[in-house]
Amino acid sequence: MAKYIHSMIRVLDEERSVAFYRQVFGLEVAERLDFPEFTLIYLANGESGTELELTVNKDRSEPYDLGDGYGHVAFSVDDLDATHARLTAEGYAPRKLVDFAPGGEVIARFFFIADPDGYQIEVLQRGGRYQ
Repeated sequence: MAKYIHSMIRVLDEERSVAFYRQVFGLEVAERLDFPEFTLIYLANGESGTELELTVNKDRSEPYDLGDGYGHVAFSVDDLDATHARLTAEGYAPRKLVDFAPGGEVIARFFFIADPDGYQIEVLQRGGRYQ
């Protein structure tokens, strides 16, 4: 059976992106691999064995075109309201809290936030299928 281990996104500024993912989601650098043309930074925390790989292409100065195919990555948290309040107070401008209840019963609570490169991140209240 296959094991999902990481997702990769391309970022312009290593320091800015590492700081964002550390402050917002508690991810720390698990490994950093530097090559002549690019750097790979693997971010992780104790909540999951999955990592986020940041790729910094050293010859790139223009923002990436995220296109219309990228959707989002998601993180679950124990206290969605407190997380939203903290990120708002810290100036990260999370979008509004949403109670998703397509059939009248709330099946998910979430909000979205963008990282420094514009990647969308869904933050969900931990529970049910969103562990």
